[in-house]
Amino acid sequence: MSDNTKYIKCAFCKGSGIDPFQLLTKKSICQVCGGKRKVHVAEPAIKCVYCEGTGVYPHSRLTCTVCGGKGMVSVKKGKLVECTDCNGTGRTFNSDLPCLTCKGIGAV
Repeated sequence: MSDNTKYIKCAFCKGSGIDPFQLLTKKSICQVCGGKRKVHVAEPAIKCVYCEGTGVYPHSRLTCTVCGGKGMVSVKKGKLVECTDCNGTGRTFNSDLPCLTCKGIGAV
């Protein structure tokens, strides 16, 4: 693990290592962390605004397409500016789809 990577609790399963929706069985492992309860994120990283850090795609049982279910997204070093197309929400206007300008991060 390099200096710019850290391990965080898996947002999708809330650190349980078990699929939160129990789609196959009650003991199915989490598809994001593979049952390890933690995932690695390259720093600097910010909370995913698209799924609000839950790791779950809005209104579904799928992993968030922006953060991959981790609840956090890696960003480039430097000052982040709120995306003017989505006003920092990470969503396109009148839609639950990720903003095309900031790719759902909410900042550029």
